[in-house]
Amino acid sequence: MDIRVETLPNYRLAYVRQIGPYGPANVQAMEKLKSWAMGKGLLTESAILFGIPQDNPQATLPEKCRYDACIAITKDYQIDDLVCESELYGGDYVIFKIKHTAEDIQRAWAEMFPALHSMGYHIDNKPILEKYTGDMVNNDFCEICVPSELLST
Repeated sequence: MDIRVETLPNYRLAYVRQIGPYGPANVQAMEKLKSWAMGKGLLTESAILFGIPQDNPQATLPEKCRYDACIAITKDYQIDDLVCESELYGGDYVIFKIKHTAEDIQRAWAEMFPALHSMGYHIDNKPILEKYTGDMVNNDFCEICVPSELLST
């Protein structure tokens, strides 16, 4: 697992929302978004995609969990009625680049919080992001971006 700290900028997003238990339906939301983006010429090598679980499944009923499949768009891009719009507020993130397999994702979730702590960070009060750039999607990689702050000393 490759780990780095990065300050992400703010992004304007077009997104498709899936409501229900996290899992296979998240993939369907991402495929719907990618299909829309491809039709608009937005799914290029420089595209930045995000998967954003909006709710903690330990505190929210599975049928009420929200997952947003997103693509970063320019400030002046005009969206249509097939997607929604929001903004991702940037900040400091500890980023874990991993193979995008169920096994590697599960391992990353088990290892990332102890890794954050050992690096002197704690999680900030923003959603954890899945980020896909360039050819990551084709090569089955993703970045799990954990909003973080340095612990006070």
